[in-house]
Amino acid sequence: MQNAQQTSDMTRRIIHILLLAIITAMALGTTSCKGAKMRNADEAYDRGEYDAAANIYRKLYNKYKNKDDRWRRGEIAFMMGQCYRHLSQAQRASAAFQNAIRYEYEDSMAIYYLAEALHHDGKWNEAIKRYEEFLELVPGHEPSLLGIRGCQLGPKWKAEGSRYQVKSAKLFNSRRADFCPMFLDKAADQLYFTSSTEKATGENKSEITGTKKSDVFFSKKDDKGKWTRPEPAGGELNTEWDEGITAFTPDGNMMYFAKAIRKNAPSNVEIYTSTRSEAKWSAPQKYEITADTLSSYGDPAVSADGNWLYFTSDMPGGFGGLDLWRINLKDKHGTLENLGEQINTPGNDRFPYCRDDSTFYFASDGHPGMGGLDIYCARLQPSGKWFVENMGSPMNSAYDDFGITYDRTQTEAGYFSSNRGDGRGYDHIFSFEKPDLKVWISGYVLDKDDEPVPNAVIRIVGDDGSNQKAAGKPDGSFRFDLQRGVNYVMLAGAPGYLNSKQQFKSDSEEADAEYNVDFILAAMFKPQVIEQIYYDYDKAVLRDESKQALDEMVQVMKDNPNITIEMAAHTDRIGSDHYNNGLSERRAKSVVDYLIANGIARDRLKPKGYGKTMPKTVTKHIEKQYPQFKEGTVLNEEFIKGLSDEDKAAADQINRRTEFQVLNTDYDLW
Repeated sequence: MQNAQQTSDMTRRIIHILLLAIITAMALGTTSCKGAKMRNADEAYDRGEYDAAANIYRKLYNKYKNKDDRWRRGEIAFMMGQCYRHLSQAQRASAAFQNAIRYEYEDSMAIYYLAEALHHDGKWNEAIKRYEEFLELVPGHEPSLLGIRGCQLGPKWKAEGSRYQVKSAKLFNSRRADFCPMFLDKAADQLYFTSSTEKATGENKSEITGTKKSDVFFSKKDDKGKWTRPEPAGGELNTEWDEGITAFTPDGNMMYFAKAIRKNAPSNVEIYTSTRSEAKWSAPQKYEITADTLSSYGDPAVSADGNWLYFTSDMPGGFGGLDLWRINLKDKHGTLENLGEQINTPGNDRFPYCRDDSTFYFASDGHPGMGGLDIYCARLQPSGKWFVENMGSPMNSAYDDFGITYDRTQTEAGYFSSNRGDGRGYDHIFSFEKPDLKVWISGYVLDKDDEPVPNAVIRIVGDDGSNQKAAGKPDGSFRFDLQRGVNYVMLAGAPGYLNSKQQFKSDSEEADAEYNVDFILAAMFKPQVIEQIYYDYDKAVLRDESKQALDEMVQVMKDNPNITIEMAAHTDRIGSDHYNNGLSERRAKSVVDYLIANGIARDRLKPKGYGKTMPKTVTKHIEKQYPQFKEGTVLNEEFIKGLSDEDKAAADQINRRTEFQVLNTDYDLW
């Protein structure tokens, strides 16, 4: 069975090769019958002169208007679409491929290229329909499946967004293409980039783009920290040829850059070096990576430690399209490595950038993306594998997004390039920033009567090593900046009050947040009611619902290890003095026994039963709970007798209480 399967596979491959040969022969035969202008356009296209070729195709397309010329119009429209596709002009490419299909151009790839152009123009739903249409003709076509996945994720990424803020860096941008910004060194006060502005060297326009050939430009910060207007890099760097896409050694004294010398024939991009002396760059020297003269080498990037040169190449041994490679700059034998299938794809993987030893950025159209080239962040895992993540919106768009660089003087800020918003397909430079999360904790320090404790001292310690201390305001308020996902311990205190401690963990969610924590401080030298202490009727046994309040009292004793206290219990007016004194004494002892059982030293605690001898005076806090009783009123038996039955019950409830009062503050100090 296995041999039969292998024979079947071999047969399919032979048929595929024969079909390709037939199609190629037909194409050559057709070319021989073409007119001179069509041959000129095709030859320009084959040389990669896409702008020049598109101009010729466009004139030819407008020339053929008869019904008999439909097939010719379809062919020309297809080739126009190919030119615009290479020039990253998605809208023009989309229109051209739609015309090719309308005129029944025989190559079904027009459907796939139309889907790709719609994808790159952010028309994700339309693109999915065209990808699916092509999959009916070529089942399992991997680029189409990848395209559908990107079109499904694109709206999701756009809707979710991110905390990145992206703006056009207008000072650096011209009316032509400006791209691949790169800081000279870690000081981040000089930014280099590539531009085809009219100020570039030379007079001749590029046949590829129709603009001037690119040069290296730079801007630097003035004494006030503002960027100056860009100017050409000084010295012998820029010539009449295409120069650009720069990278620098960590000290900023050597530049690696891409250069393309084109003399009436297709040319390969190669990497050159130049050294800096007093802001001038030396004459470029070609950097030999391999002896292979047929492959291209571009998009250089230097690792943060200066040991590796990363670059893009179509040399053999890759995964298809353009791959990312690196070569050891310190090894005289030039150790060469492909970055592997976790990063490289059958598509184009380009524009590397090394932020540190384990964080790597690149652009790709071979991973699921929003359209065109997207920027990806690859993080090295302990296993040695890369975790690759699309940076999402707004860093990425449906257009080409690439060439990122980080400002090493800031946490999350820098520049990148994109052709979003430019129908001509010209790239421009954008700034990005990921503002720090704004996370606070705020609240009030109050006493048990809800009065503000002025100028309290609040400490907050995090398990991330942070340690903050501040004074509250006269109204008792305070506020601290925090970090995400940290466990914090807070302690509030003030002269004449016991310390109070709280613990919490800040959320890890990527969003601004403000937490609220209030501290209630107990005054040291006046009785403090312990709320929510309950006993069964006529008994001193603590009920289960009392234990939370008592646990908080245990914590107060632990937070204030140098105090001793009197634990007092009080009853209401009902019953004899003898009975109430005994009951309150037993209840006070029950509370003390609970505290001792939970780790508080016996000699720090003094139980005392007062029976009904000390009726409660209404505080502001009590008045809030029971508005019928005014602050300062003593809830003695004479006052209670004149109340309604409902208010009598409330007053008796207030008098039945458990309180503590600080006796000393020097326990175990010596």
